This record gives sequence, structure tokens and C-alpha cells, in this order.
Amino acid sequence: MMVTSRTPLEKSFKAGDAVVVGDAAEAFFSVQAAGLPFEFCEGTQQAIEAVDFADCCVVFVVMSGLSLPVRRAVRMLRCRKARRIVLLAKMYEEPEALNLVNSPYDEAGFADGYLVCPVGADDLHPFFTPEPGPGVSALRERIKQLEKLAVEDELTGLKNRRYIWEFAGQVIELAKKKQRQVTILVFDIDDFKHYNDLYGHSTGDEILKQAALLMCSCCRRHDVVGRIGGDEFAVVFWDYSELSDRKNDERRSAVSDHPTEAVFIAERFRSELGRTDLGLLGPRGEGLLTISGGLASFPRDGVTVEELFDQADHALLEAKRSGKNRVYLVGEGG
Repeated sequence: MMVTSRTPLEKSFKAGDAVVVGDAAEAFFSVQAAGLPFEFCEGTQQAIEAVDFADCCVVFVVMSGLSLPVRRAVRMLRCRKARRIVLLAKMYEEPEALNLVNSPYDEAGFADGYLVCPVGADDLHPFFTPEPGPGVSALRERIKQLEKLAVEDELTGLKNRRYIWEFAGQVIELAKKKQRQVTILVFDIDDFKHYNDLYGHSTGDEILKQAALLMCSCCRRHDVVGRIGGDEFAVVFWDYSELSDRKNDERRSAVSDHPTEAVFIAERFRSELGRTDLGLLGPRGEGLLTISGGLASFPRDGVTVEELFDQADHALLEAKRSGKNRVYLVGEGG
């Protein structure tokens, strides 16, 4: 769930309601963190002592910066008398948060829920209240739908430009700390306007949806695919493997080789699209669609979101000028 609210701190919380484990500055809007009447603990052991003493009803675990692996920390807290454990995750930590919420651990599971940071006071209220009545449930469901629209493209179901931009910024910061790489792919469908004009906008929409599905099927599960406008898409390739297993250094050898892996995936998508039978374009629909794309990698081609997208856009333009139906790395064809 993407959280975007910045409402003022409500005075309905009281001391002892919750314990927050980890760096609150990573999780809360700064103006609200100072005003929350919760117990803030830097480490897991300190949090365990606070939980035992305060008899709190919720433990919020900030996933970034814990000295212990998140799963181990949550397991230790689950053994205490906290009624609910809620993870506070950055965008790139959402897959791990989902895994912890869905993993079986006794009857309660590892965690009861998660929020994507930064969060505000209003976002915390559902975890302090009993099961709501039908009217409140319907309102919360509507809020979830609105939050989804804020980060997803309505036509394709992919992430939207806002989400891609923020996500890329977060994984670049992570890559700086971990000395890892991030690769951005920007691509569009060659001569898309021609198909829109010839077959109509409804057919154009179907082309976009099918291209989105095919791109997702070619990518790894943790890579993030988005539609950033019109027929233009972007993919953020990043290294996920070490997040959930910090003790296993040998896992690092399995981390993808950027940008080689990204080039391979982009070329596979281009090849698959060229073999796709698009009956909506008539009997000769197979092989009609092509894409042009550009790739840029951190830190080789840039160290900020702006620099990487600018470089990827430049590589995309070079691919177009060189005849289309190709994917270029920064520096190729120029």
C-alpha cells in the first residue's frame, strides 16, 4: 500500500500504545515523528524490553538499518506479548515485507501488515482499532483504491511515472551504500501513432496492454516495470538477492551483472514481441510490432535519477536514428 497522506498528528494516541524499532527518521514524516507518544527503540533487544514493560498493542518495525536480519528481529518480537507487528518498508523493501506478512509462523504469521514509508499518524490508526464495521471497511477499501491509482497506470496496471521515479531514486541510494548497480531501460513502440490512426485508439490501448504483459513476463520478479507516458515505458533493474539474507555472502555471486543482464532481458522482450501474433492488427499481425530502447547504468552512466533517465533517453533517440527495432546502451551508435 502506498502512503501519501500528510495530515496533522491527531491526539488520539497515548504513551505506551506502540513501540517503534529502528530509525524513525527513515519511516515517518519528520514533523510527525517527534510528536508521536510512542517508545522509540534503536535496537531489537531494547524494543523487547520496552514491549515487556509497556504492554503495548503494536510494534512498528522500520526495516531499514536494523542490526539483525528483519525476519529474525520479527521472530524475536513475535515471541513477546505484542498484539500486532507492522513493518515500515521502503519501496524496494516491499517484496520482502509481503513475504513476511504471507509467511506462516504459528497462527499469527511473521507480521500482521506493512506500510510503505513515509507514513503519517492517520496511516497508523487501523492497527490500533478493532475490526471495523461495514461502513468503515468500505471507506478503507475506497482509500486503498485511491492509493492504488496514485501509483499505478490505470490502463496497463503497471507502475506510473511518479512511482518509477521515486523507486529508482531509492534503489540508487541503496546501490551507493552497498556498492551495487542499477540499470534503467526506457523504450517505446515504434510507429505507435500509425497503429493508433489506422486501427483506432481502442486497438492502440490493447497493444499497450499486451506489450506491458509481455515485458513483465520477460523481467525478473523484483524488477519494476512502469508506463511513464503514452507508449513510453521504463524498467528499473536492480539487485534484490541480498536484502533478505544479509549473512549469506555467497548469494552476492548470484547478483546480476549489470548492464549485461538488462540488455539480455530487453533483447528477449524485443524478440518475443516480434514473434507475438497480434490478431487485432489483422491476419498479418504477427511480427508487426517493434520497439526501440535505451539503457543507462549506475554508476557508469550517472549517479542520480535525472542523469540516468537523461542518458537512457539519449540512447533511445540514437536507436531511433539508427533505424529503430533495436536497444542501445549509452554510447552505442553515437
